[in-house]
Amino acid sequence: MGPVQVLVVGFDRPSFSGEVLAELTRLREAGIVRLVDILLVARAEDGTMETVAPPHSMPTDLGGLAAAVLGRPDGEVNAGSGDDADPDNAVMWSLADAVPPGSAAAVALIEHIWAGPLTAAIRRAGGTPLEETWLEPRDLETLEELIGQREH
Repeated sequence: MGPVQVLVVGFDRPSFSGEVLAELTRLREAGIVRLVDILLVARAEDGTMETVAPPHSMPTDLGGLAAAVLGRPDGEVNAGSGDDADPDNAVMWSLADAVPPGSAAAVALIEHIWAGPLTAAIRRAGGTPLEETWLEPRDLETLEELIGQREH
């Protein structure tokens, strides 16, 4: 399995039109990513979290894998290390920190199929990824401007 990203997408009022799933299907068919699972959650104004049943158009067992790997949505969860994990090596992550009160979120496990061979090459070379992050939209805009300046 290639690297798996935990992607948390927030919604004020979720609309499950199928557009996002259609795009993920397109990316899967292109061999880029695969949606492993998706867990829907809601966070009340008082901060309590609960899972949300998937829309009728989606499988009823949706979210089971994500919940099993990440733990319960109501506090600190161990990202991918299981209940018997060594606490000194555990990567602690809080869904509550990611989802603002009064909103809902989709917590997707997305396998980056394209990155599997790269990750394997890094391991064979003795490398270990130390950090992964995404540029914020503002930083992405700055990067695009700098690339545009370089091309002129």
